[in-house]
Amino acid sequence: MTLTLYNTLSRKKEAFEPLDAANVRMYVCGPTVYDFAHIGNARPVIVFDVLFRLLRHRYGPDHVTYVRNITDVDDKINARATTDYPALPLNEAIRKVTEKTEAQFRDDMHALGALDPTVEPRATEHIDQMRAMIDRLIANEFAYVAEDHVLFHVSAMADYGKLSGRSLDEMIAGSRVEVAPFKRDPMDFVLWKPSKSGEPSWASPGGIETPGRPGWHIECSAMSAEHLGDLFDIHGGGVDLVFPHHENEIAQSRCAHGTDAMARVWLHNGFLQVEGEKMSKSLGNFVTVHELLTGWQGYAWPGEALRFNMLRTHYRKPLDWTCVGLEEAHKTLWEWYGDLEGSETAAGVPGPVLDALSNDLNTPKVIAELHKLHCAGHWEHLRAALQFLGFSCERRNIERVRQDGAGSDVGCASTADPAEVETLIAARNAARKAKDFSEADRFRGELEAMGVVLMDAKDPKTGEFVTTWEFAR
Repeated sequence: MTLTLYNTLSRKKEAFEPLDAANVRMYVCGPTVYDFAHIGNARPVIVFDVLFRLLRHRYGPDHVTYVRNITDVDDKINARATTDYPALPLNEAIRKVTEKTEAQFRDDMHALGALDPTVEPRATEHIDQMRAMIDRLIANEFAYVAEDHVLFHVSAMADYGKLSGRSLDEMIAGSRVEVAPFKRDPMDFVLWKPSKSGEPSWASPGGIETPGRPGWHIECSAMSAEHLGDLFDIHGGGVDLVFPHHENEIAQSRCAHGTDAMARVWLHNGFLQVEGEKMSKSLGNFVTVHELLTGWQGYAWPGEALRFNMLRTHYRKPLDWTCVGLEEAHKTLWEWYGDLEGSETAAGVPGPVLDALSNDLNTPKVIAELHKLHCAGHWEHLRAALQFLGFSCERRNIERVRQDGAGSDVGCASTADPAEVETLIAARNAARKAKDFSEADRFRGELEAMGVVLMDAKDPKTGEFVTTWEFAR
């Protein structure tokens, strides 16, 4: 099946055709390493890990290059370094913060089943490339020097704003534009700025004598060009990066390289909420991956349950992260992994799973196909599909540890009415018999939310599936 992806730039799904099938190239904006990654940071990691796996399957592991950067120069890093290591010189404190946080990020993403990218460039290791790009922009009159800053002159680019689809007036009205007397226009953005005393600094471009450091946007433009070239296949990240970060990346890169595009396809995952509200520290619902793995809502959750819960929502849609949803995801994997014990792995990934993934990474449809495989007792195909998606299929890897010292268990006891459970099971089985699998999955979700574990088995006499159930322990 043809791989189709929704391109933010064109605002439609398009057939994906790489520039070079022997060298498929993807760049995704990575973490700023100053603190634990929150659950919203994990969404693009999981989404683009699935795409990375699919591209490797289609084109071969040796023919796909996935670059995800590390931002290790930033005001937030400086502030954290000052707070955590006040007795150390700032540069030494920054190094400690970034090395520690990068290691934490990598450990947490491994726990979620994410593969390492092919390349993980650090911003501070690409300062020369940033300076060279900035000098080229100045020479081409797309950037200018003002009071030891270098700024990109937005009005010099005729079609600035194509990615976000907004005019300059709309962008000014809808964003917090930094006011500075040395700007030619309000929307002009910083490529380079002078460093404050004690901050990391490098020799400045543009003939500026004062040492400085790069702006945020130029970092990704320089690192992607260094490792993937002036034009590459896919650029990804969260929808919050469309403007200004990705819009500015496009402007810098195109004007520096003289190309019509920076990346052919732009993919963006949707926002994430927690229990129906925007995640924020002020609301007390700010959740890090590390907290989920070590203790949230009474349990240390296995990373594979987090991954599965994330994939149940299509990547472009908003995702509401709830305890009930995580509970459902965990119970499903627990049941499946139990049934898979002792099974073999099929030689290939089931076609319907690959077809669903090839349709703009339709992971909800993938999970519906997994439910079908489970209901049919096709254990070897279910195992092959799960492993392809980054799951171990080992129950020991999804034990959920209670935080009250009582050890591990499957889930909370349910207080649901058994008669209601039987009614929902009957409705689910009727929908399944009518081949309305989406409706059957909806009933199953309701049952799992009630703390019910379903067990489907084939009656050896009639050949029909019989459902038994129990409340989760």
